[in-house]
Amino acid sequence: MTDWKSKVLEAIDAGQEELLALCSQLIRYPSENPPGDSREISAYIIGYLKEAGIDTSIYPATETMFNLVSTLGAGAEERTGKKLIYCGHTDVVPSGDRSRWDFDPFCGDIVDGYLLGRGASDMKAGLAGLIYVTALLSKLGVPLQGDLSLLIVPDEETGGHLGVPWVLERGLITGTAAVIAEPSGPLNPTIGQKGSCWFEFTVEGTPGHGSLSPVVGDSAIVKAAKGIEALQRLWDIKVDIPEEVREIIRISQEYVKGSEERDSLAYQVFDHVTVNIGTIQGGTKVNVVADRCSIQVDSRVPFGVDYRDVLDRARSLLLEAGIESEVKGFGFQGNANWTPSEEPVVKDLVESICEVSGEEAYGVLQWASSDARHFRTHNIPVLQYGPAELSTIHNFNEKAPVWQIIQCAKVYALTALKYLGVEEEE
Repeated sequence: MTDWKSKVLEAIDAGQEELLALCSQLIRYPSENPPGDSREISAYIIGYLKEAGIDTSIYPATETMFNLVSTLGAGAEERTGKKLIYCGHTDVVPSGDRSRWDFDPFCGDIVDGYLLGRGASDMKAGLAGLIYVTALLSKLGVPLQGDLSLLIVPDEETGGHLGVPWVLERGLITGTAAVIAEPSGPLNPTIGQKGSCWFEFTVEGTPGHGSLSPVVGDSAIVKAAKGIEALQRLWDIKVDIPEEVREIIRISQEYVKGSEERDSLAYQVFDHVTVNIGTIQGGTKVNVVADRCSIQVDSRVPFGVDYRDVLDRARSLLLEAGIESEVKGFGFQGNANWTPSEEPVVKDLVESICEVSGEEAYGVLQWASSDARHFRTHNIPVLQYGPAELSTIHNFNEKAPVWQIIQCAKVYALTALKYLGVEEEE
């Protein structure tokens, strides 16, 4: 009888160079979003999978954004009925001012145990692990008892509307569970996310000559500043944490307190509404009293609070500050969501981390948002696990530790074997 677990893990150890080469190659495709163009990187991935005997279905959301679906072991209904989705995105945030990088952001080099480049942590190293493992299982002929589908999307960093939700809403893929290779701690997959409430408002003023302010004119920027100060009180919204998530919030807070950044106060955000003034656009010229100022706000919403109530509170706070303006939601809109630790896919992945690392592992919540919410909307249990140097995500000099890349690939493989099962030989 074939010991598939040992065989697959040994193959990953033997194929480390190929895995890392795949990571490097993905980074060398500058798939920044915006502008958002996945054609070249998609063509490469399709070719890589083809060499492993895997066909890929292409679903263009636009002329430049391609969603890819590849499936192993079609016909799960006749066996276990289980369908596991591996999910990752090809887009990365812009590299920004390249003079502030210590290396070419699209070099894909491996130096001193790190994969370097934009997307190394978010999330091309994790994506490469999913692609590599899917190809490996195909080459080895592992007789999975359920379906393993690889879903690769082109749009996540700008809201993701042309990626995961676009595919799920059209029924282009189905699953009973999903694993997203988003960055996480090496022992702590993320099993839930806070909700999001992005909103914007515009303050009107009366223009005048700058030399006469504040006697003449009514500055929209000054008025907006009062509104910005008032919105900080969103943090004070009373939060009634539901009983079923109190323990996972406690666990997540303790996890953050015990992280490497021991002086971090980030643990507080799990049970508070956060508010970030993301953009301010106002005025026409330095010597003209501003007649208009537009503000965009990123607010994250904990369990126990509805994002629509946050919008209502924002309107009230602005009115109290003397600002009458339409508050409009945009972008990320939704409530906190999670996949309980008791779900089979969570148990299987956590158990796989323990086996590969030899250390205790457990799931935690994430204070940001992700594509996971879309899977949960479609009643698909999901969690996130991927290699990362967390402090470099969306930062200059992004990188990911090589040892985590290899560990994550092993965890992806074991999770598929455990969750889907392997047919026993006669």
